[in-house]
Amino acid sequence: RISHRTHHQNHGHIDKDESWHPITENLYKEMEPSTKKLRFSLPYPLLAFPVYLWYRSPGKNGSHFNPSSDLFSPKERLDVIVSTTCWFTMIALLIAMACVFGLVPVLKLYGVPYAVFVMWLDLVTYLHHHGHQDLPWYRGEEWSYLRGGLTTVDRDYGWINNIHHDIGTHVIHHLFPQIPHYHLVEATKAARPVLGRYYREPEKSGPLPLHLFHVLLRSLRVDHFVSDVGDVVFYQTDPSLNGDNWTKNGKHK
Repeated sequence: RISHRTHHQNHGHIDKDESWHPITENLYKEMEPSTKKLRFSLPYPLLAFPVYLWYRSPGKNGSHFNPSSDLFSPKERLDVIVSTTCWFTMIALLIAMACVFGLVPVLKLYGVPYAVFVMWLDLVTYLHHHGHQDLPWYRGEEWSYLRGGLTTVDRDYGWINNIHHDIGTHVIHHLFPQIPHYHLVEATKAARPVLGRYYREPEKSGPLPLHLFHVLLRSLRVDHFVSDVGDVVFYQTDPSLNGDNWTKNGKHK
């Protein structure tokens, strides 16, 4: 959310949460129709993270691979140089392996697992900050650390919960990031009575979280931009992008 972006900048770094912060209405109107369609159509949203690392989000400048980018302080530039050097070394190594062993084996053993990882990373990140009809986005004087944390959403991933360390308990993770992953479920249970109506109970999952794909598809059809005016804003829908049916079923303010 806008709130998360501010939170992470205040703490001296940017993370993947910023890759899906909302587009303002004026910026949305300036986008080419093809760009709008691509941004809100699968599979691009699930492959967006590497693109974000290069170009950031629409309306944002800088690259995570450029040590001179405004994203980084002068003391961080050496770290960025080392990171970027390692990244390009890995690319060179993959090219060399493709030349020795062939392109198909490299794609099977590295390309496909990497694509699955990126898609799951984007899916999880997106669903913890989108897909609920009454989630506000705060900015300016209305934003606070507490409000930012409370406008994230918990998700149930079924038996996958244990695989990624119960990150589905995302609200408590944002409110108290120092809590280790093995205490997140316990902390969430303890916090529920205190949070009351500010906690949004996640939909229970079966063994596989298939229900979340419907949440993702619906959100991509109705969560398009936020107003340029106001410090408390909600997602609005562009009815021309997917037709009117989804708009009529969406609750936007």
